[in-house]
Amino acid sequence: MAYVNRTNAESGVNLLALRSHNAALVLDLLRTAGEGGISRLELAERTGLTPQAVSKITARLRADGLAAEAGRRASTGGKPRTVLRLVPEAGHAVGLHLDRDELTVVLCDLTGAVVAERRVPLDLGAGADAVVESAAGEVEALLARAGVSVLGVGVALPGPLDHSRGVLHRVTGFPEWDGFPLRDALAGRLGVPVVVDKDTNAAALGIAVVGRESGIGKTGDVLPSPLESFAYLHLGTGLGAGLVIGGGVHRGARTGAGEFGHQVIQLDGPPCGCGNRGCIEALCLAAVDRGAVGEAARVLGVGAANLVGLLDIDLVLLGGRTVAAHEEAFVRGVGAVLEERARLEGVDDGTIPVRVAPGGARGVAEGAAQLLLAPLFGRGED
Repeated sequence: MAYVNRTNAESGVNLLALRSHNAALVLDLLRTAGEGGISRLELAERTGLTPQAVSKITARLRADGLAAEAGRRASTGGKPRTVLRLVPEAGHAVGLHLDRDELTVVLCDLTGAVVAERRVPLDLGAGADAVVESAAGEVEALLARAGVSVLGVGVALPGPLDHSRGVLHRVTGFPEWDGFPLRDALAGRLGVPVVVDKDTNAAALGIAVVGRESGIGKTGDVLPSPLESFAYLHLGTGLGAGLVIGGGVHRGARTGAGEFGHQVIQLDGPPCGCGNRGCIEALCLAAVDRGAVGEAARVLGVGAANLVGLLDIDLVLLGGRTVAAHEEAFVRGVGAVLEERARLEGVDDGTIPVRVAPGGARGVAEGAAQLLLAPLFGRGED
């Protein structure tokens, strides 16, 4: 079953064609304004565009079904202003998270809100053909039930991989995936555009795009806004990092940044699936297996402190199923290591905050959908 690359059957607009910088600016402001909407005058003031340019862009967005009137707002002079809002259901994207033992697929509207979800067991070692067929079948089942067409499918899975070409490298524990063109294989099977990225990058992108609107963590603390510089550490069946620097996901020159779990911190430590010994990933998972969650949190904290010292980031966010099972212990343990490092270094303005990332169990899948959605709003591009 193939799905055309359109927003809906009525308008037939191709959202991927709306990649002009100015249209993206306007769309992003419509998105962040929410149901309350925003006036054309405000759009002009906040984008720096002329009122005429804004009128032309919004007229096109309304004609394409992407924007609609949201009522009128009192003006300080003259007639009331018409306000516009984004139409969330005008387009959708699929986010697909391929974990080592589980597949999660979500359908998101233009705001990133999940409107449908499926989760099933998966064996990432079952072979590329079997995994692709299983993933495609779950996407098709989700879309058939929802009855919508989509922009495409964003796929997130453990790295390392080549994000630009959608080709996998030697995934830790699954060397048979080395060199497999996952993007092209899924695109050919589903008939829609596909974007592939690491699970940690996808989650970090989702947080960077919508995190400040959905709220970070569970403590109610005031955190940096916009989220310009943070590390997302994902501890589940493996360990990796998604890095946001200067407001954008940092993938590196070869899209290999964020292989956080395989930094060696104990030269004579236990063997790791990557071939080295004493990697943070191996040490963390071994401690969790022994029930020593506090030890695992401290090990993770050492890695987090290394990142903070190297990149001078503003925030550390923790996610993944292992963290979810012991949230308080990991936040406390990682935070304690960062506090100790700051004290030793004589930092005067406090330690870096450590919080649980938003999104929960489907945060990676939601971020994968943003691989398609975020560029429409001028975000998430390399």
